[in-house]
Amino acid sequence: MTIACASSSMVSPCSSQKPKFSALKKIPFLGISVSSSASSSLAAKTPLTTKTLQISCKKEDKPAAVHIPLDQRWMFEHSQANGPDIWNMTWYPKAPDHVNTDKPWYFVDATDKILGRLASTIAIHIRGKNLASYTPSVDMGAFVIVVNAEKIAVSGKKRSQKLYRRHSGRPGGMKVETFDQLQHRIPERIIEHAVRGMLPKGRMLVGFVDTCVVVASLEVLLLTKVIMLVLLSVLNFDHFQLFMQLGRALFNHLKVYKGPDHPHEAQKPIELPIRDKRIQKER
Repeated sequence: MTIACASSSMVSPCSSQKPKFSALKKIPFLGISVSSSASSSLAAKTPLTTKTLQISCKKEDKPAAVHIPLDQRWMFEHSQANGPDIWNMTWYPKAPDHVNTDKPWYFVDATDKILGRLASTIAIHIRGKNLASYTPSVDMGAFVIVVNAEKIAVSGKKRSQKLYRRHSGRPGGMKVETFDQLQHRIPERIIEHAVRGMLPKGRMLVGFVDTCVVVASLEVLLLTKVIMLVLLSVLNFDHFQLFMQLGRALFNHLKVYKGPDHPHEAQKPIELPIRDKRIQKER
């Protein structure tokens, strides 16, 4: 709060002496004001009076508190109810927020469960879409164990009409087999194929690798280490970025087994929560 007041002082119109700036006292944030010693020395030598403007500040006893509406205080802790406004701060998960050793493990029995409905439920928990901290570009999901993969069910005539194709990479290397044939040969691949199609296909940043590590790994080529260091110094590369497909990293969270047993008892998996009431096939 600032207060402007007028004070009378003696100033001579013909006097050539000017007040020195070293005698002026600075007030933070509000400019300058003439000190009492400088004004008294001028008043003794000048017969005329003029008005000079002084600015003084008055400090308040308590700082103004940030006001948070009552209907928004439930979003803050008790200690932050009257604190700074953090409503507009965007949260993004850091590395300690998605450590694989801290993620939960689920297991599900695939006996007489519809393939598509079971795969969508597994994909939701692997991606972490059931969490409030879900982030599309970060691996936030859990691990899922599927047992009795050979007892998965499909609806309609998909057992004989649904086809699975694979290619060896050579001309004429296309292999086609039905759902029934693949279920007798490799039953785990059916669930893996269904879940993989529901995961993202983009890539995410895994980390950085120093240039010397890349040089050491490229020594198998005919280029010598000196030539590689010269090339990298010209390109000014200090490190390389390592990218990994996000869907591939999430796919590692799926563990499918034939039969009722699995080797993940040490992780203490819990039953997968399924909200789809039509996931079980009626016989």
